[in-house]
Parts: sequence; structure tokens; C-alpha cells
Amino acid sequence: MIKKTFVLITLFGTLTFVSCNKTAEQPQPAPLALQAITVTQAPAQVNLEFPTKIEGLKNIEIRPKANGFIKEIYVDEGQSVKKGQLLFKLETDVLTQDASAAKAAIEAAQVEVDRLTPLVEKGIVGSVLLEAAKARLAQTKATYSGIVANINYANVVAPTDGVIGALPYKPGALVSSTINPPLTTISDTKQVRAYFNLNEKQMIAFAKNVPGASTPEKIKNAPAVQLRLVDNSIFSESGKIAAIEGLIDANTGTTRLRADFNNPDAILRSGSSGTIIFPVSYENVLVIPQKAVLDLQGKNLVYVVDKDGIAQSRTVEILNQTDREYIIASGLEVGDVIVTEGLAKVRDGQPVTVTLSSKNDN
Repeated sequence: MIKKTFVLITLFGTLTFVSCNKTAEQPQPAPLALQAITVTQAPAQVNLEFPTKIEGLKNIEIRPKANGFIKEIYVDEGQSVKKGQLLFKLETDVLTQDASAAKAAIEAAQVEVDRLTPLVEKGIVGSVLLEAAKARLAQTKATYSGIVANINYANVVAPTDGVIGALPYKPGALVSSTINPPLTTISDTKQVRAYFNLNEKQMIAFAKNVPGASTPEKIKNAPAVQLRLVDNSIFSESGKIAAIEGLIDANTGTTRLRADFNNPDAILRSGSSGTIIFPVSYENVLVIPQKAVLDLQGKNLVYVVDKDGIAQSRTVEILNQTDREYIIASGLEVGDVIVTEGLAKVRDGQPVTVTLSSKNDN
């Protein structure tokens, strides 16, 4: 029995020794081979996009100065007109009759003044009667002038060059100076204005990156902007920042800017919509490929490889982005080596071997 037990123990020990030797002989896995880049500083440009509404240089509402019925409409919607061109004519028959009556009253008042003047000079009547007659004459002349002005106001002319808007009223409609909507609008679209809003962070970036010690200087030095139309085409004319509001809207947290565009071919119309493309330039910033950043539960992570070939995750803050790259605000330094391929395979503390490439290759 003792001999049998000894044999079993000897056999178990032999198996254990062989097993341990096999474990010790298993090769360690090779470090993970990955692509990487060295972080450097470089200039970068980001195109920010903002929705915009187009307005003509002038958008003038046309209303009559006198009340009356529309007799004639001489223009059509969308028609180009010149300053002083006749647009509408109002009915003036009643006013013409009033003018005739007022003119007759002037003649009668003048006769009275003429009759009293020599009598006053001879002392036959007092001067009070003459002064009263002169006052009546002046009043009738003023009445006549007002009626004539209203007759002239019946001819509604264009106050500026531009394009006619909607025509909501037809001949025969009664109109006045207080009507709403107006007779029409005239838009001067030789140059148009595009309004858009920047939030506080974007305004700070604008203030930091555009040279100038004052708002007028920054407006002068601001880069040209472009306009994307609703058909996704880019408008042929570049625009220039022309105005920046001085206050931030408390309700929206934004500041309104205005860009002006020349519109020589009348492609843009007042009321059109589009998208302002606003370039923002950065000097000497850390720029890395977007694919080098891993989004993990709302955190932006990169894997930095140290001098011993160990990968460690690091949280970064993104300042802005281009189509393919991120501009880094914090979390990286010049000279850091970061992984650009196979991020899903990497773990903290994992040995890796990297092949360095340029950002252009990534």
C-alpha cells in the first residue's frame, strides 16, 4: 500500500513539473503595432456657418399721402423701377371739385380785400375790417394749397430705384396713409445685407483672432465671408463684415453682425435665405486628426504613448474643428505621441509599438 501511494505521488509531481515548465515556456504576446503621430503646432482655419436672411439695401413701404380710390396701377410685381417713376394714381374727381370751390373762394376773398383797401385808406371804414378780409383770403389760399397738394399726392411715385414687391390692392380699392399692408414695397437690391448671430464664445474667438484695438478696426480687418444659397451653390460675390451690434441679446446670448454683398446680377432678392460661411483663422495651435480622438461617455480621449512604449489614455478639450481635424484647447503638448489607428484595441498601460506618420498621411 505504501509503495502504491509513493508511485502516485511521484507521478503527480512529474505531471506538475511538466505543466509548470510548459507554462514558463509560453511566449509573451507581442506589443500591439499601431500608427501614431507626433503632436505639433500649426496654423488652422475653421469655416463657421450661420443661417441668414437677406435684405435689400433699402426696403421702402409705399403708402399714399392722401386718401382715395386707386384709379390706375402702372407697375407689376417684380418689376424694376427708377426713382420718380409713376406707380399708382388715385381718384381725384372730388378733390378737383374741392379745388375749384377753393379757388372761387380765393377770388371772392380777394375782391373783398380789394374793395376795403381804398376805403380804409380814405378813413371811411376801420382797418379791422380789412385785416379780417386779409385773414379770410389767407385761409382760403391755404385751403386751396392743401387740396392741390392732395391732388398731387394722388400720383404715387417711386422714391428710389428698386424692385416692386407684392401688389395687394386692385383698382377701385379705397386706400389711405395708414393702410396695412402698404400699396407695395420697393427693394433696392444692387447691394444686399445679410444678418447673422454669433454666440459669446464665438464673439470672444472673433475678438481674439481679428486684429484691431476697437470694433471699427476689427470690422475693417475682418476676413471676407461667403454666402451659400438654398441650392447649395456659393454666391459669386464675397461679402464684407460691415456692422457689429454693441450689445449681447440677453434672451439669446448672441450678438448680431451684418455682412454686405454686391448683387450686380440681381440674383439675390430681399427676403431670401442662405448660410453665411465665416472663416476663423488660428495661429500656432495643436491640430490632430479627428480619428485620433475617442468619444467615451461624453469625454474626448486620446492615447498617448510614452517613451517606454506604454499607451495611456488622456482627456482632451476641443476648441474647434475642421472637416477632418480637431483644434485642441488643452490636454496635449507639443511632442506628445498619440495613436491614430486602432484606438478601440488599446487599453491603459498596454505596451505598443508605433509607426510615426505625418498628419497629412492620416
